[in-house]
Order: sequence, then C-alpha cells, then structure tokens
Amino acid sequence: MAKRAKRLEKGIESLKKEIEKHFAKIEADIEEGRMERGGYHVKEIDKGLLRALEDKIRILGIEDNSVQEYRKRLEELKKRIKN
Repeated sequence: MAKRAKRLEKGIESLKKEIEKHFAKIEADIEEGRMERGGYHVKEIDKGLLRALEDKIRILGIEDNSVQEYRKRLEELKKRIKN
C-alpha cells in the first residue's frame, strides 16, 4: 500500500501543476480576448482534472481543500469569460 500511496501523492502533485498551467492559459486567453479558447480550458479543468484530483484525494483519505479552492477560482474565471 505504501507504494500505491506514494504514487497517488505524486499524481496529486502532478495534477495540481497541470491545473495551474491551465489557469495560466485561461488568464492569458482572457487578456487576449479569446474567450472561446478560455472556455475550453475551463472545461478541461472542470470536467477532467478536478475530478481526477478529487478521486485521488478521496482514495488517499487525506484532508486537502485544494479542490474547493480551485473550484472557487474557476468560478471567478468563468464569470470573467462570460462578461
């Protein structure tokens, strides 16, 4: 189990880095006025990456509120895209 836990922890860190990259892309797209492209990154985070992160955290059974923080941040960016 220790090997699996270590692999899950690495996976969690990797997902967090990937999510941060997509957030940076969303912010760049908003600044450049490419709202439809920003919407793609929002969906990528929302539908894929956050769900995977949530699953890995749940499997490990650790206390990590990063998913909630990412969701809040994502909602703020969604509002900026719609305006």
